[in-house]
Order: sequence, then C-alpha cells, then structure tokens
Amino acid sequence: MKAIALGLMLAAGTVAVAQQKPAAPAKVPAYVAAALADPARADQAGDDERRQAAAVLAFSGVKPGDTVIDYLPGKGYWTRIFSGVVGPKGHVYAYWPAAGQKYAEKSLGTIQGWNLPNATAQVQAVNLPAADKPVDLFWTVQNYHDVANKDAAEPALRAFDQAVFKLLKSGGTYVIIDHADTVGKGLANTNTTHRIDPEAVKRQVQSVGFRFVGESKVLRNSEDDHSKNVFDPAIRGRTDQFVYKFRKP
Repeated sequence: MKAIALGLMLAAGTVAVAQQKPAAPAKVPAYVAAALADPARADQAGDDERRQAAAVLAFSGVKPGDTVIDYLPGKGYWTRIFSGVVGPKGHVYAYWPAAGQKYAEKSLGTIQGWNLPNATAQVQAVNLPAADKPVDLFWTVQNYHDVANKDAAEPALRAFDQAVFKLLKSGGTYVIIDHADTVGKGLANTNTTHRIDPEAVKRQVQSVGFRFVGESKVLRNSEDDHSKNVFDPAIRGRTDQFVYKFRKP
C-alpha cells in the first residue's frame, strides 16, 4: 500500500526485554487451509504463496469464533480469508481510519459486495483504531510505518499502540507485518523508502504494555537491499518483511 499520511492525524498527546528465541513454524490448522481453499476467493489465491498466507495465519493463532480487526485492509485479501477462518460465530472488521477515506474508496465497495455474512467493512469516524467491544486479534500489514510519517514519529506510534491495547481483550493478539529497514535506522525512512526498523517496532509496542510473543521469519529476505524503496521494481513484492506477534497481558 502506498504510504498514507496518517502520522499528523494520529499524533497524541522502553523497557529492556530479555532476548527471545524465534518462534518455531506453526502447523497449519485445518480451518486455515479450508479458508484458503475456498473457491470464492480464487481471484486472490494467486497471492497466497508470495504472502506466505498459510504460515502467517497459523502463526497468528486466529481461530473459529474470533473477532478480528483487519486494519487498513487494502483490497480485502486478508479480510476474506479471516471471514472463512472465524466462521459464523466470529466476525471480521475491515477498518480504515477517517484519514484513509480516499484509500477506502478504491476497494470498500468491492469488499462490501462480497456480502460476507460475518464481515463489516467501513471507514471509521476517528483516526485511531477503535472498537465497540473488545476483540481477539488486531492485524495490520505494511501499514505500521505509515503512522510515523510526516514527522509524527514516536508520539503517533505510541497513541496508535495504546489504542490497539485498549480495544483488545485480555490475552488478545496484535500482529504487525511490515517492510524491514536496517536495524539501527529507527523511524528514519518511514516516509522515504517506506521501511521501519523491526527493533524500533518491538520497543515501541512493548512500551505501552504489550508482551512480545515471537516472530515468524517466513517473509524474511536476506537478498533485499534495505536502501531501496519498497516500490522499486527490483524488489517490489519481495521485500524483507518481519512478522511480529504481541499479546495484551
């Protein structure tokens, strides 16, 4: 997704952590495999391997009956899969912030047109994530770095993470997938190459009370030149990406 100037709208207003071992690959549950195999999503299934959908969803721990927020959902790729995973007792909310209205216009009608019985797609009236009831999983892909854009920096990220913390159930899960920058770069390139330092993300999210659960490395690419813009044809679609999972205590 193209960078979104959320930072200025989201701005509001580190704790040291023991090094943790990477999480082992998760076995793909039958309900995830079934959701991916749904012929109704054949038009998007060609992206499954590139996105490592089965592995990433298994790592997230999403399951039938869960309530999920797919934040800044793009064309609804993940929304449609989540709908199949959570089933009739669960619900999926594909949300855009008010500041993302023009981006929602590209796909909101399409997602609503799928008539998924357990999914709601809409632009929220506010710029920080919000929910009427606590949810099980908050999910955002290639969007987290945008929150820091336009010099909004850490205050905007902190406000965003605090909002996510508030809307999750106790024990709820927060998954961030984003383009990796070189460790040590922090937030320096969020608005130029559209990358973010994974360690900076980890520190930021933990600073508001989340516990880091682990990382899936299925989207890591050691051949990615971190100096390149993620939209550079030489690397687009194959960037080095981190998949982080956090939990609300």
